[in-house]
Amino acid sequence: MAVTMKNTQRTYTLNTGDKIPIVGLGTWQSKPNEVKVAVEAALRAGYRHIDAAAAYGNEAEVGEGIRASAVPRKDIWLTTKLHNQWHTRVPEALDASLKALGTDYVDLYLIHWPSSTDPNDLNKHLPDWDYVKTWAEMQKLLGTGKVKNVGVSNFGITHLERLLHDPSCKIVPAVNQIELHPNNPSPKLVAYNTSKGIHSTGYSCLGSAGSPLYKNRILLDLAQARGKTVQQVLIMWGIMKGWSVIPKSVNPDRIKANFAVDGWGLTAEEIAAIDSIPDRFKVCDGSFLPPVMHDKVFLGDDE
Repeated sequence: MAVTMKNTQRTYTLNTGDKIPIVGLGTWQSKPNEVKVAVEAALRAGYRHIDAAAAYGNEAEVGEGIRASAVPRKDIWLTTKLHNQWHTRVPEALDASLKALGTDYVDLYLIHWPSSTDPNDLNKHLPDWDYVKTWAEMQKLLGTGKVKNVGVSNFGITHLERLLHDPSCKIVPAVNQIELHPNNPSPKLVAYNTSKGIHSTGYSCLGSAGSPLYKNRILLDLAQARGKTVQQVLIMWGIMKGWSVIPKSVNPDRIKANFAVDGWGLTAEEIAAIDSIPDRFKVCDGSFLPPVMHDKVFLGDDE
């Protein structure tokens, strides 16, 4: 892991040699007309990592926010994701995302879910196509100049084992973006990712809007003692666990506050206290997926 002194400038070196900024802005569940302002505010505050997805329906606004910030595109790490209904049309899906984002390339392109669905019916799983075939198409993108790194999202150990052992898999995913917070820590999955040279990025690292984490006494007491917000403590916990984090907010003041992670850290005792939080929940449990995909693996093979 190559890092600089400040957390806001730190990067993790991927298995490709590229460096992903440790803190980014998530854009999932952001309402229309909010994303542009959020992305612009984040980049002006110093963020250099923006996370998007075709499924969020806001790639165009993400692109508008990037351009409005006046931060050079080359200085920004931009991630987007392949929607479930486009698994059989990977090149076309990428081109559509690039057009919406208004950019010639993305730094990271992820398979959003290990679920290949009918282009005309999101609830219908394709019987003759799955994520292994999709990955074979994703690998080809690296020779186009349109994608610098490819990876996966919401893949459990079972998915990764099957993918990595398939003869068609010539490239190990650079990243596995998964839900990570104290109520869904997924230690086995994170350890598996690490053992395979796959970097973990944590989404929903703050839980969610109205998250029970914000009422947790351990986190409230720790935040008060540190003079920090619960959100800042959660972000620091993720950073010190060794993954990149993409907290989501559309409020410019909170966006700035979430980035205030320089000059302090958590002690081993404080991390252990957060680790001891017993409650478990997932913000995104995959319940929307076709029945064939409803499996324990979406819990990270941990619980």
